[in-house]
Amino acid sequence: MIEKSQKEFKKAKSYIAGGVNSPVRSFASVGGEPLFIKSASGSYVYDIDGNKYLDFVGSWGPMILGHSDGDVNNAIVKQLAKGLSYGAPTRVETKLAKKIISIYDCIDKVRFVSSGTEATMSAIRLARGYTGKDNIIKFNGCYHGHSDALLVKAGSGLATHSKPSSLGVPKNTTKNTLLCQYNDIDELKEVFKVGDIACVIIEPIAGNMGLVPADMKFLKAIKELCNKHDTLLIFDEVMSGFRASLKGAYGLVGITPDIVTFGKVIGGGMPVGAFGAKAEIMDYLSPIGGVYQAGTLSGNPIAMEAGLATLQKISQDENFYNVLEEKAEYLMGGIKKVADIMGIDFCFNVRGSMFGMFFAKKLPKNIDDVAKGNAKHFVEFFNYMLKRGFYFAPSMYESGFINAKMTYEELDACIDATKNIMSKLK
Repeated sequence: MIEKSQKEFKKAKSYIAGGVNSPVRSFASVGGEPLFIKSASGSYVYDIDGNKYLDFVGSWGPMILGHSDGDVNNAIVKQLAKGLSYGAPTRVETKLAKKIISIYDCIDKVRFVSSGTEATMSAIRLARGYTGKDNIIKFNGCYHGHSDALLVKAGSGLATHSKPSSLGVPKNTTKNTLLCQYNDIDELKEVFKVGDIACVIIEPIAGNMGLVPADMKFLKAIKELCNKHDTLLIFDEVMSGFRASLKGAYGLVGITPDIVTFGKVIGGGMPVGAFGAKAEIMDYLSPIGGVYQAGTLSGNPIAMEAGLATLQKISQDENFYNVLEEKAEYLMGGIKKVADIMGIDFCFNVRGSMFGMFFAKKLPKNIDDVAKGNAKHFVEFFNYMLKRGFYFAPSMYESGFINAKMTYEELDACIDATKNIMSKLK
């Protein structure tokens, strides 16, 4: 039962728009009402009704070490005694920047912000300032935050004719955003013919249409076209950075981006974003260059300490990501075996500690393929599993995450719990 959560949600709707501070938390797409969380530890979250859930959401990605990790908490508590925020430089900012750069050898410098939305928005402005061009290319189904220029959808006719996908976004704001289908090389070539393209921004491992990795041929085509047209390539690694591997998607695909954006894991659960590139590009930022970007709480010392403690810990163990990927494969593979026995269409993707599951016959290549999956099956699966203590993302368009505290016994319990719901779906 979640009676207390239901009461709190009703109360929240009187004071908070929609009752939530981020839309996907509303559970609207799964026909339910959100859990109100009281605490979290290790692999579990606990709601205010006293229910315990094995957590595959992980605060939407950051909690790769599990909840309330001792080393991360200690780093935060140590900083708390020194103050919450200064609005001035600290040593830990440099330490975290140095740590990120030591792992991502495609960048020389970074700039910290407070969210992934800020990171991608600033990266695009930097690309435009560096190239002197106005147009950008993004891909349908890739989410790069809620800044105006990126909230677009395909309009009538060619995919290059985009229009706002949200009220409140002026048409002129999105006129320079060119939209292309994910994993479609031919369409990409056509879009490039528009010209004056400052950058291409892409999630090399898309995490907001389930989990859909870009084809290698597609990524290579993007890189070749960017080189040919003096266009910068931005890898949005807000979700995949330090999640898909220690070097994120960049470490898996072998293609070098010009700018990389980060978030989630680099804050260890605190609000942090960042973007980085070679010095030649980053030096276009103010106060050195003419591209303005600022943030009062950017580089917050508590967030920096949490992020540094997280990155230090995950980079110490060479097998860290191998273990997480094995567990992700084990979980998804186990659920698929159950689905196959019951005659339910089910497939999945895994990249490091990330997974995506689809009630479909074949793996999707783009957002349109994802939409063809059996949404009814997903909703029934989600609600059944939640009632039995397994917390998956409340949307078929979101990724799931394994954390370092999860055990095979817990994963076995989850797999076993799917047997009854799969038989009912049949």
